[in-house]
Amino acid sequence: MIYLELFWSYVQIGLFSIGGGYAAMPLIQHQVVEVHPWLSMTQFADIVTIAEMTPGPIAINSATFVGIMVAGFPGAIIATIGCVLPSCVIVMTFAFLYYRFRGLSIVQGVLAGLRPAVIAMIASAGISLFFTAVCGTTALPTDLSNVNMVALSIFLGALFVLRKWKVNPMKAMAGSGIAGLILFSMC
Repeated sequence: MIYLELFWSYVQIGLFSIGGGYAAMPLIQHQVVEVHPWLSMTQFADIVTIAEMTPGPIAINSATFVGIMVAGFPGAIIATIGCVLPSCVIVMTFAFLYYRFRGLSIVQGVLAGLRPAVIAMIASAGISLFFTAVCGTTALPTDLSNVNMVALSIFLGALFVLRKWKVNPMKAMAGSGIAGLILFSMC
C-alpha cells in the first residue's frame, strides 16, 4: 500500500508542478509533510538541501530521497517514476501541440499568464524554507525570540556576498555550509 501512496503522491506532484523543481517545493512539502506525515518539516528541509546539492532536477532527487526514507530502494524507484511519468506525457503532448499551433497569439498569451504563477510558487517555497531554517516553523512566528541568529547571520552573509560580488551560487552554498559547520559546532 505504501508503494501506491508514494506513486500517487509523486504523480500528483509531477502533474501539478508547472515551472520546474522549485515550483514543486510547496507541492512536495504538502504531500510528504502534511498529507502523508512521512517527514517532519526539518527532515523536509534537509531533503531539499540534499536534493539541491546533488546533480539532477530537485523534484526527482527529492522523490528518490523520500522514497528511500519511506520504503527503501523500491520506494525510491516508484516515487521517481511517479514524479517523471506525468511530465513525460505532458511534455510530449504540449510539444506536439506547440509545434502545430506556435504561431497563434492565444498560445503566447497562455505562456505569459503562467509566468506570474510560477514566480509565486517559487517565492512560496523559498519563504517557507527560510522560515524553517531561521525560525523552526513554516511561517513567521509571533515570538521572535526563537529566531536562530546563527542561521540568520549565515543567510544574510551569503545574500550579501551573492549581491555584492556576484559569486557563483555553488560557492556561496559551500561557504554557507562550512560556516554552518563551524558556527553550529561551537554552539
